[in-house]
Amino acid sequence: MIVLRTYIAGLPEALVESARIDGAGDIRIFWQIIFPLCKPVLATVALFVAVGSWNSWFDTHLYNASKTELHSLQYLLKMKLATANQSANAANASVEALTSSAASKTTPVTIRCAITVVSTVPILVVYPFLQKYFVTGMVLGSVKG
Repeated sequence: MIVLRTYIAGLPEALVESARIDGAGDIRIFWQIIFPLCKPVLATVALFVAVGSWNSWFDTHLYNASKTELHSLQYLLKMKLATANQSANAANASVEALTSSAASKTTPVTIRCAITVVSTVPILVVYPFLQKYFVTGMVLGSVKG
């Protein structure tokens, strides 16, 4: 809310004044002048919320740990990493298990790297579509002099 409020407060007052002179009411000023100019800040807030929600594995751990049908991808990846760490520790305890098991070829480091790729790809796919709204100077040409 602070980001939105600060952006709206930074918009030129001349836009609102000119709309009032033309006879526009408060609702019309908001929906036809202020709201379209807020696309960059709305895209920024949307990206913040999306990244925060995408990375919230701990919320699932707290609230839905007993419900297997409600796990998020981040929670499943975190549990997979924990399982890989446990199996690596067990394999390190015995030299025979380390040389004979097929699971020893996947180390916790490789699983951590795979998890990093899996968890960043969706954000990397969404970001280019929101990037056009991050361009500054959207209001620059709207008020002269």
